[in-house]
Amino acid sequence: MDFRILDTDYRDVDVLEVFKSIIWTDRYWAHGDFELVLYPTIENLSYLMEDYYLWSKDSTHLMIIEDIQIKTDVEAGNELIVTGRSLESLLDRRIVWQQTILSGNFQEGIKKLIDDSIITPSDSSRIIPNFIFEYSTDPAITELTIEHQITGRGLYEVISTLCSERNIGFKVVLSSDNKFVFSMYAGEDRSYNQFKNPYVIFSPDFDNLINSNYFSSKRGLKTIALVAGEGEGLARTTIEVLKENGGGIGLNRRELYVDARDISSNNGQVSQNDYLELLRQRGINYLAENITIKAFEGNAANFHMYVFNKDFYMGDVVQIANEYNIESTSRVVEIVRSQNEEGVNFYPTFLTIPEIYPDST
Repeated sequence: MDFRILDTDYRDVDVLEVFKSIIWTDRYWAHGDFELVLYPTIENLSYLMEDYYLWSKDSTHLMIIEDIQIKTDVEAGNELIVTGRSLESLLDRRIVWQQTILSGNFQEGIKKLIDDSIITPSDSSRIIPNFIFEYSTDPAITELTIEHQITGRGLYEVISTLCSERNIGFKVVLSSDNKFVFSMYAGEDRSYNQFKNPYVIFSPDFDNLINSNYFSSKRGLKTIALVAGEGEGLARTTIEVLKENGGGIGLNRRELYVDARDISSNNGQVSQNDYLELLRQRGINYLAENITIKAFEGNAANFHMYVFNKDFYMGDVVQIANEYNIESTSRVVEIVRSQNEEGVNFYPTFLTIPEIYPDST
């Protein structure tokens, strides 16, 4: 693994060759992070500074050095521990400053959030120089829609939540001309559910799945939501939202209360129909989080069959099977690279694609 340290002007200041260990993690719909452990020499302390950057040839992401810690121990030896997050964390430096309604095209909605907070905000002090939005042409993104009202939340939290709800990844990368480029992307399906791409299968039968966890539960299942918006008491605006396959009856009906008081009609500036649609979308989002779960997670470390960024990529959907003939389609949501005196490890983390089963209600 090849690492370089860049200063605040993105110039190389050192090649990182000697260290005790490093863990580098990239993620699909969240920022990545790293932990670097090395000896606290004067030279290291002069190069590893807050707001400097850590670059790796094995990742498209650039890490920001945020935390520096020195541990001294007479017996175990001294350590310099450096940690930080990838460029996506820049979004965490802004909040959605005022109540914002997103309606229509999803990509345009995300662009509006970034424009208002980073690129062209009304307060010029909020501008992050050289930050640009790159449009996607992928129909998996361009055809998405959104109806959402945001009040009092962080920009990173909002974008990460909206993207994860739609299984969309996002990233901020440093371009060759030193611009921060935000973009969204969707992984390819390489599971048994399609015929377009070659299958990618992780299984003990292929010696490429080192561990797995299977979990099935209806504990959190909800089938109908009562969404309560503005107003007080019996005059409060409410709407019922059902799952696509119905709310169920008797024992099969599982109710959920959603407090959506933060969604406002702005004293009638938002029409009644539009306001009810905002409440309905909030109910849909909450019901989507409360489903019958059939989870299958695993880690793989043997890449003699499939090579990351060649046979499969971040966000792709792959096939996973364990020794008990339980299979699942799972998304690659995280890539972890680690290196220490024992060698280099490189493995993805899979997250099962949520499913709503016909017998759930």
